Amino acid sequence: MDLLEERKTRAGKMVRVLKKLYPVVKSELDYETEFQFLVAVVLSAQCTDKRVNIVTKEIFKKYRTAKDFAETDPAVFAKEIGSIPFFNNKTKAIIGAAKIVAEKFGGRVPKTEKELVQLPGVGYKTAHVILGDLFQIWEGIPTDTHVKRFALKLNLTKNKDLKKISHDLEELIPKKDWKYVNNGLVLYGRYICKAHPHDCTEHPLTKLYPAAANIWPKTT
Repeated sequence: MDLLEERKTRAGKMVRVLKKLYPVVKSELDYETEFQFLVAVVLSAQCTDKRVNIVTKEIFKKYRTAKDFAETDPAVFAKEIGSIPFFNNKTKAIIGAAKIVAEKFGGRVPKTEKELVQLPGVGYKTAHVILGDLFQIWEGIPTDTHVKRFALKLNLTKNKDLKKISHDLEELIPKKDWKYVNNGLVLYGRYICKAHPHDCTEHPLTKLYPAAANIWPKTT
């Protein structure tokens, strides 16, 4: 069996484990409106969902729509999200995205990757998290630090670039199963196999590829 076929087989087994563990595909970010979810995803870059939910619990009482975010004072907003890493950059991105969504898209979060990546702070990963969670549109596999870690740990890619890893996984996994990959690996990495080296030989995914017990990729 060549490397590609071997990886396809292993990726298929990985997906079956994730589907069994996490049959319901849903982000742990809290939100009520579509644009609030976009904001939460942007805030979650290099930040835990737990911290984002603490911050958004307060600001989402004040800001609900794209128009609300577009009209806020950047200095005030930056202070409100000050406990989030890179809060100044994220303030610019969120307010910039809000203005575009309010003016160009009638206040509605767009439903295509091409339109989403026009928004500040939204790249391939963020776009496909939004499309999947909000609209159940699975046109790509988002790669974050958890997905990157397990793609490397399970020898499903040799790439370190997030977008390249996404495309490698998309080649290995049938499109009908793409929706299980990001949320599944995020939850698995968060609650079962954390990033620090430890004995993971009995973990479900390590059993698929025993060599993974000794592979601890850097995620930054």
